[in-house]
Amino acid sequence: MNKLGKEKNYSEITPEICKLTELCKKKMAIDSSLYAKYDVKRGLRDISGKGVLAGLTDISDIRASVEENGVSKPIDGQLFYRGINIIDIVEGCTKEQRFGFEEVTYLLLFGDLPNEQQLKDFNALLAGYRTLPPSFVRDIIMKAPSPDMMNMLARGVLTLYAYDSNPNDISPENVLRQCLQLIATFPLISVYGYNAYEHYFGGKSLFIHKPEPSLSTAENILHLLRASGTYTDLEAKVLDLALILHAEHGGGNNSTFTIHVVSSSGTDTYSAVAAALGSLKGPRHGGANIKVVQMFEDMKKQVKDWKDDEEISRYLADLLDKKAFDKSGLIYGMGHAVYSISDPRALLFRSFVEKLSVEKGMQEEYGLYSKVEELAPKVIAEKRNIYKGVSANVDFYSGFAYHMLGLPQELFTPIFAIARIAGWSAHRLEELINVGKIIRPAYKSISVEKPYVPLKDRK
Repeated sequence: MNKLGKEKNYSEITPEICKLTELCKKKMAIDSSLYAKYDVKRGLRDISGKGVLAGLTDISDIRASVEENGVSKPIDGQLFYRGINIIDIVEGCTKEQRFGFEEVTYLLLFGDLPNEQQLKDFNALLAGYRTLPPSFVRDIIMKAPSPDMMNMLARGVLTLYAYDSNPNDISPENVLRQCLQLIATFPLISVYGYNAYEHYFGGKSLFIHKPEPSLSTAENILHLLRASGTYTDLEAKVLDLALILHAEHGGGNNSTFTIHVVSSSGTDTYSAVAAALGSLKGPRHGGANIKVVQMFEDMKKQVKDWKDDEEISRYLADLLDKKAFDKSGLIYGMGHAVYSISDPRALLFRSFVEKLSVEKGMQEEYGLYSKVEELAPKVIAEKRNIYKGVSANVDFYSGFAYHMLGLPQELFTPIFAIARIAGWSAHRLEELINVGKIIRPAYKSISVEKPYVPLKDRK
């Protein structure tokens, strides 16, 4: 309370804070020319966009080019999990009409695809772990609901530390146990957190379904999220595909690199995973598909004829010219740091999304997405000087898929996390098993030495 008896607003940005911020900004600014002078790899990437080699991994591989006579030649993007092409994995699961996220998780963690008995045992292990500690939902989720589901998920993960009788042991056995429990419980924390948010902030009825041991991760997400607990087979298969495609993407993406960096310090699993969640929460990483959906909602209002190439191209040009949507100058869902000709995940998503659009009666919306995918690279090439090709990335179609599934935007990024915890777990184990040194890159100081001035003499 202040002198007037009013409760202090700790979230208020006061004039004093504004003044100090200006001072901070002035003293923090670094001359951009110095980055080139000292050959600094900003974002740990060189001038062509190629990542700086910072480690080795046997978990996944991303290929976007081949070397021919000493020259790098772009190719259709390829993604491999433990040496197996992601296209073959998806086609195998589709052909045999089964869910694939669980066996992909097994593959990432243990290096090989499971046989029937191994998969059965692994599914049973995950089902056994698919529960939260007593009173966790009531005391942690219900009593302190958050309007941000990634915040809720990170808070839930850190709180699970207190329920673990052996949280700091970083032996492979203990870390694997912790990781499997997190893989199993991520859907529960995310969906229950959303249910609590909808109840306390949205005034909706509160319901809590228990997970079904016989259901896959994708099926359980839909079962937990919907009041009816029901879903179609295609809905569950599309969500399962999303989990497969988001489960892993190399060691160099921001959140997975975070797992390596934090794990190299020897910290506990919960702290390492919470750090990765903080990274994934950023709109430059995990929140891009939300921007895609929002961009298309604006586009559908501005573009009158969804089949008119010229009208669509004009809107896309306005996006690049910072005249439309959020005026960021970006066409969300287009382009990738590694892929140029194509993102294999987007190609796989496209056929499933088309089928779902038929089931949902949203073929016209799918047609608009297809048009933008076709026209955007041409518009970007006309407006920008680009050193490599531009194609649709996985975020381009995943947001649309989630929208058709009726998933709230608040859960878009948590769904990403529910999938990526599989890859994070594999990378944490890889870092700890091959532990050598703490990861500590170099930063060059550009400060000028100056003398200490006594307080009374400072101006």
